[in-house]
Amino acid sequence: MVVRHSGDIRGLVEAGKVAAETVAEMAKKLRPGVTTGQLDGVGEGVIKRYGAESAPRYFYRFPGATCVSVLPVIAHGIPGDQRIRPGDVVNIDVSVYLNGFCADTGMTVLVEPKNVAAHKICRAASAALKQAIKIVKPRVLINEVGKVVQAEAERHGLKVVRNICGHGLGATLHEAPEYIINFYNAREKSRFAEGQVVAIEPFISSGAEYAKEKGDGWGLTVPRGCWVAQYEHTLILLKDETVVTTARA
Repeated sequence: MVVRHSGDIRGLVEAGKVAAETVAEMAKKLRPGVTTGQLDGVGEGVIKRYGAESAPRYFYRFPGATCVSVLPVIAHGIPGDQRIRPGDVVNIDVSVYLNGFCADTGMTVLVEPKNVAAHKICRAASAALKQAIKIVKPRVLINEVGKVVQAEAERHGLKVVRNICGHGLGATLHEAPEYIINFYNAREKSRFAEGQVVAIEPFISSGAEYAKEKGDGWGLTVPRGCWVAQYEHTLILLKDETVVTTARA
């Protein structure tokens, strides 16, 4: 989506606030013994409170309101009866649809006792997202995102998961640009446009560079013993500023 006027910006920001609050409330409830389905219920409650809808459910019939992925599942985890255990690495991914506008955000949460290696991955993934947000502007080459994300991962001696990437969004959950990859591709010559809405989401790994399908039609996994973290925000690329619609207070 490319924003046309201030009403578009307001709508996107409102959707972003709902997504951000949903992630925050789910993270607060994350503790050993809680099921992924119960966490999803918390998220759905926040989404409904604001009159919004789950974007994955609305657009793709995803079997949950949110994605809750427990390592070795790293993305698109279906919430259900799985109970959170001490030391688990959990990714919470929330996408909402409110009054015709979408927002997409996510974060990795470590359950106590926190694993030192997993904590390192989380710091690197968070730093990679911050570095990417700094450089994403109109007319910037899209491959600059991959360059800074890959550089941040390698600075920590880590890898990028290459087959999960950011994307455009706005009126729907996935729009152009379809792929905002997290590694550098010199052949990619497309540029970000003024007013464009994009989701940036680095996946940083201790070893695996590709995720595999779990077999349930949704989940993506890595080998056991591999640590992975992801952080995601939705951005509006205006001429004079980048608006992070899903910024958490």
